[in-house]
Amino acid sequence: MTRVWDVAVSDSTLVREARQAVGEAAAAAGLDRARAGDAALTATELATNAVKYAGGGRIVAEVVSDSWGNARALQILALDHGPGIGDVDRAMADGYSTGGSLGTGLGACARACDHFEVDGVPGQGTLALARIAAPEHRALFAAPAVTGGMHLALGGRPECGDGLAFRGGPGHRTVMLADGLGHGAGAAEASDTAVRTVRHRAGESPESLLRLLHTELRPTRGAAVAVADIDESAHRLTFCGVGNVSARHYSGGRWETLLSQPGIVGAFGLRTPVPLRREWNRGDLLVLYTDGLPSRWSSEGIERLVDRDAALIAARVFRNAGSAARPLRDDTAVAVVLHTEHSAGERE
Repeated sequence: MTRVWDVAVSDSTLVREARQAVGEAAAAAGLDRARAGDAALTATELATNAVKYAGGGRIVAEVVSDSWGNARALQILALDHGPGIGDVDRAMADGYSTGGSLGTGLGACARACDHFEVDGVPGQGTLALARIAAPEHRALFAAPAVTGGMHLALGGRPECGDGLAFRGGPGHRTVMLADGLGHGAGAAEASDTAVRTVRHRAGESPESLLRLLHTELRPTRGAAVAVADIDESAHRLTFCGVGNVSARHYSGGRWETLLSQPGIVGAFGLRTPVPLRREWNRGDLLVLYTDGLPSRWSSEGIERLVDRDAALIAARVFRNAGSAARPLRDDTAVAVVLHTEHSAGERE
């Protein structure tokens, strides 16, 4: 079940709450005391920076897996709508500060984490991504992820009704995003069933997987589901979706919306899934998202981030789709899939 720790840090009194939430997430990820300490340091620095420089922000933590589900890590995302950072490299260097501090915060985070990235756009805000794994799994999480995302639960609930799963590696991947009907524990049960099924049966065609999921999800509420199969040796993307999980594909200098057909997987009769096939080449990008994200979100400029971590791009999509004052209207998940040529790392 997708568990999310989401803390809005509107003032300095909430930094401690963010640190405690990340501590719980670190325990769920199986981190030892030393690695949990690295997570606490990172959460404290990111939350403090959000309050100090952006007037507040959001700390989101969850447990992520490698592409075969054999290793886990803690993922921390910090998002704000503040003034942004004009020179990220300079801000990462020790000794640089605009707030009168020692200027070691971001550099300390980078040293504490297995993977750490900052995205700062002047006038739009700052994003930071951190991943921390157990010592024996650190190498698996050191590279930028080419498949990844973020989850958020409605109303600060512990469980998210949306779920992301993928299997495979460089060259061929199956990626699935599910939105359990409604929200809360029942929705999370449906999406978790879809996640477990895909992890065991990845490699089948998207339409075959959807038919299998329709059977597996019958004891649950059902879910909207989108499946993408990416075969880089054949330069082919195959997409098939049912319900309100949508996708946008960037290729050849333009964005295209890939539409899912109406229905609910696991409920009523399932119409014959109709796959969409597109070319998949270096520089291409696929964004999958549930209906918690505004349907009219702007993809402008997202394509310029293809050399960044997939989860950081997902956070940019989410951050740019709303404002600091906009509450969630539903459980929300955003997943990003990149071409593997620039990186071999993958995370769920």
